[in-house]
Amino acid sequence: MITVIIPVLNEAETIEQVVRFAFAHEQVSEVLVVDDKSIDDTVALARKAGAKVITSTKLGKGASMKDGLLCASNDLLVFLDGDIDPYPPNTIRDLTDPLLNDTHDFVKATFGRNAGRVTELVAKPLLNILFPELAEFDQPLSGMIAGRKSYFEKIDFYDDYGVDIGILIDMHLMKARITEVNIGYIDNKSRPWQALGKMSKEVSRAIIQKAMKQDKSNVTLEELQSLSEIRDQMDFAIKESLVGLEKMALFDMDNTLLRGRFIDTCSRLYGFEKELYTIRASGNDAVITTKNIARLLKGLNISQILAVADSIPLVDDAVEVVQELKQRGYVVGIISDSYDVVTNHIKTKIGADFSLSNELEFSKSVATGEVKIPSFLFHNERSRCAHTICKTNAVQHILEHYNIDINNTIAIGDSENDLCMIRHVGVGVSFCSSNELLNYQADRTITDYSFAGLLEFA
Repeated sequence: MITVIIPVLNEAETIEQVVRFAFAHEQVSEVLVVDDKSIDDTVALARKAGAKVITSTKLGKGASMKDGLLCASNDLLVFLDGDIDPYPPNTIRDLTDPLLNDTHDFVKATFGRNAGRVTELVAKPLLNILFPELAEFDQPLSGMIAGRKSYFEKIDFYDDYGVDIGILIDMHLMKARITEVNIGYIDNKSRPWQALGKMSKEVSRAIIQKAMKQDKSNVTLEELQSLSEIRDQMDFAIKESLVGLEKMALFDMDNTLLRGRFIDTCSRLYGFEKELYTIRASGNDAVITTKNIARLLKGLNISQILAVADSIPLVDDAVEVVQELKQRGYVVGIISDSYDVVTNHIKTKIGADFSLSNELEFSKSVATGEVKIPSFLFHNERSRCAHTICKTNAVQHILEHYNIDINNTIAIGDSENDLCMIRHVGVGVSFCSSNELLNYQADRTITDYSFAGLLEFA
């Protein structure tokens, strides 16, 4: 019998269909969904479809794969991605027939899509140098694989983009019988140009590290120089591709542009810290929480509110970096779950193009305690997540207004509220965040209170 293992992180839109697809194969007796601490309904939907769900011991696809194989009860294992729907009907059969017929020990899927840019520009040239026996694989970075548990147990799983190529190399070094099968057409998401640098680095590192641990230590200086040139050419291609594109940079405000949170600072100055804590701890949904917090501002006039905003320092280079991004062709904006009276004020201070946030109501310049949550924040038929209100909905709204592709967008944030936004844009940046999941999900992390790092890839 066969165990199907599906590593996931926030795949509520597709996981139920993937699990049911796996169980439709007559020899699949077990589906393990290994969850990387999703914050959507992934776990509930996977269980509803009949999967056994475990929580990964560590963030990262490699750790999830390792946990899954250790919990699997069958010797034949299939690894599928949780974000693909539909799979070609014969995917599992095509992957497992060589194992069941005992002609091979490890099977890697190729599918009807041109090989990716990292594959052609980095993986294949490096394999030609260091592992020429593997250069014939069409899609060496494919993550849809099958094999015998006894082989997987000997694998050193990477936690980053290097995991799939690392598995292929380890199987080769163990002299496993390897084959590649074409499973048909898959609508597989390509990484945007801006995010390819990280993938390139991690894939090349995996190949080199595997080589250096073997009898490949005699790699010549000339060959390593070729590697350097390949990386340089890819970085150049990425930067060149950004020239002339319509692009957008989106900043969170609290604890991102500002070195603090507006509502927290306001609560300390006006003595409603206890009430604010009680509302946050109540467990109410996002809409009710937003409305209850707004009531704490009742009676404050616009001058008092702006004075609170001005008391929170901006990140030192925020103005300079925003201006540089605009010179490079970016539309720059703020998306926040704070209030428009504050975000518009900060927008003006840094020279941004727009701000999107909740609309605090005033009467004769005094806050009424009422707030309007704009419709563009609410879940709709085009939403990319299941949350009732989410910044990602605002992202889609503003991108449509400017006619900019989401893959040409950078988003910068610090908290769990920014997770969906950072996950779905072209490049998500975690800024000085203590949130482990956000740091893992982000394409880039900035740990110093400076935005200068954005200019290295923007």
